[in-house]
Amino acid sequence: MEDRQGAQPGWPVVERPVWDASESRMLDAAAALIAARGIGGVTVAEVARDAGVSRPTVYRRWASADEIVRATLLRATVSLLDGFPALAGSRDEIVRDVLDFSARFQADPLYRRLLEREPEAFTRYTLQRLGTSQRVILQWLAEAIALAQRGGTVRAGDPHDIAVMLLLIAQSAILSHNTVSALIDESHWSTELWHALDGHLRP
Repeated sequence: MEDRQGAQPGWPVVERPVWDASESRMLDAAAALIAARGIGGVTVAEVARDAGVSRPTVYRRWASADEIVRATLLRATVSLLDGFPALAGSRDEIVRDVLDFSARFQADPLYRRLLEREPEAFTRYTLQRLGTSQRVILQWLAEAIALAQRGGTVRAGDPHDIAVMLLLIAQSAILSHNTVSALIDESHWSTELWHALDGHLRP
């Protein structure tokens, strides 16, 4: 993956990574291990065995099981974003896409397992540091926000700053979703999240 300087100083443009056939087999193996045993079930030896490659082959791409897990989750994020081929161009479309992404995120087998069974791992891998997964989401949001600003449906401000807070709102809602499920039903949860997102963007 390569970063290049974008139009906003200090905000590098993050290229969405791609994986070759061998890397995909290894990440498929890691995803199956996470689904079956959780994050702790991922080892370089088992990824190599299940993918039908040697351990040196795995190590040439990733230095540790932790890096493999991060790459597996990054691939899941990129796959979700690839489900949105058209960039949102208005506030309503941005809110719609963020809600849709949130629903797909919670339904994704890997992220659903982390949220339901290993919330501490979800926090460690997605919230404790700004990784590539979050950067590609932020870029997706910032590009849509900038486009919607030109159309007048999103308030003025740095698109990246607005995107950061939009991501925090969505992340907090997703992380707390199971906790508050007894207090608010699914339809009202989605409605309130819509208002929070729309209010953040509204001129």
